[in-house]
Amino acid sequence: MATGVAASQAGWSYKGELKWKIILLPVFLLLVHLIPVNPIREDGLNPKSRKRIMPDLLTEPPAIDPVYEAHVYCNIPTIAERSMEGHAPHYFKLVSVQVLIRHGDRYPLYAIPKTKRPDIDCTLVPSRKPSHPQLEAFIKHMSKGSAAQMDGTLGSLPRYPSHSLCEMGELTQTGVVQHLRNGQLLREIYINKHKLLQSDWTAKQLYLETTGKSRTLQSALALLYTFLPDFDWKKINMRHQWSTIFCSGSCDCPMRNHYLEEEQRRQYSLRVKNNNLEKIYVDMAKIVGIPTRQLRASNPIDSLLCYFCHNVSFPCTNTGCIGMEHFKVIKRHQLEDERERQEKKLYFLYALLATHPLLNQTVNRLQHIAEGKKEEVFVLYSAHDVTLSPVLSALGITEARFPRFAARLVFELWQDGKRPKEHFIRILYNGADITFQTSFCKDYYKRSNKPMCPLEKFVNFVKRDMFLVFNSTSYYDACRRRPL
Repeated sequence: MATGVAASQAGWSYKGELKWKIILLPVFLLLVHLIPVNPIREDGLNPKSRKRIMPDLLTEPPAIDPVYEAHVYCNIPTIAERSMEGHAPHYFKLVSVQVLIRHGDRYPLYAIPKTKRPDIDCTLVPSRKPSHPQLEAFIKHMSKGSAAQMDGTLGSLPRYPSHSLCEMGELTQTGVVQHLRNGQLLREIYINKHKLLQSDWTAKQLYLETTGKSRTLQSALALLYTFLPDFDWKKINMRHQWSTIFCSGSCDCPMRNHYLEEEQRRQYSLRVKNNNLEKIYVDMAKIVGIPTRQLRASNPIDSLLCYFCHNVSFPCTNTGCIGMEHFKVIKRHQLEDERERQEKKLYFLYALLATHPLLNQTVNRLQHIAEGKKEEVFVLYSAHDVTLSPVLSALGITEARFPRFAARLVFELWQDGKRPKEHFIRILYNGADITFQTSFCKDYYKRSNKPMCPLEKFVNFVKRDMFLVFNSTSYYDACRRRPL
């Protein structure tokens, strides 16, 4: 994990992803959904369209359950999910979509010492489950990708996974299928229904950016393939983002590092107080025959999640087996950590500063499109959980689950057909409309009958209100002003 000066230089390194996975794999309250809009009234709304749907108690447990939440995190592609993307009154026109995704299911980043690695095959086999009707065509199309423009080192990365025994951190077939499904869903809504892009779309209408890991590049290409089937590789310009928080040229922020370090201290303090967790680590260390400190440093939850998601038995040694009870205790601690994280607000302060560069870029692009610009109307950022998690926190989304594999966060920009100069946004997380859970649009939701948030509210939040808690008026100042 990059901290202090190193963090300001790196903007959060890739190695930080796993450390935060262990600490931050929390579970939030269940997301709620809006009932789809039916254009009945003059203003285009059904009078009941804003009623919230209660969780389905037949399929969702009434209380947070670590094992259930682990299944949600795995995001195994089995059934069609509910999606609220693309819903609006009939007289609204969709003019832009920006999508931020987490890569799909991957192999662990580290192995538990003295245990056999999970036997997972990362070659793509259309006849093996989970699969997708377009998986075979995807494989063939990826082999023709030499004409694409790939920034920096992206051109040297494989365009799809291919190892019979997965390499550490490699995207699995499950991960590819997850994003083939994402792309197909988004195509049905944004291309087939709303005609966001025509069949003769140009390279300038897309903006594609990914971190420098094969799993993020491959996830982006999988989603893009079903979103724009058999796309012309010459129209693809994939930009490389070296920072996992996508801070680009605005990564120098000392106070961001300060709040991150304070949050890490809070997490450490909570962990050392958890005697049950420590007993579990001691027991696991005895099973594998290593010191407890070494076991803890190997980040066992990351590897155990791979066993769990792929329905493979947890590892055993001559001394015994790691079991579900070990797994559940670690997960339960993560839930406790998340509850305290929400209360202490240190991570929220970190998130505001960490995500401002990305949100500012998003706002600037939306403003340009609202002014009539026709370029970059579809944007795809392919990233990590340590990218999505702070964005959700900064927006004030306290009820969202931690980013699962292949999670997607979507920003839609709509033009009011009756008042063409007025533009509105919708924000959706894994298909659920979270627009009015944001800190900047909660009050508007109470006063307005429109199912969207005015663009200017989002603009004011990013350009001004994000800094109020720091008693500052700019990102530069907030990054350097010490708390009172």
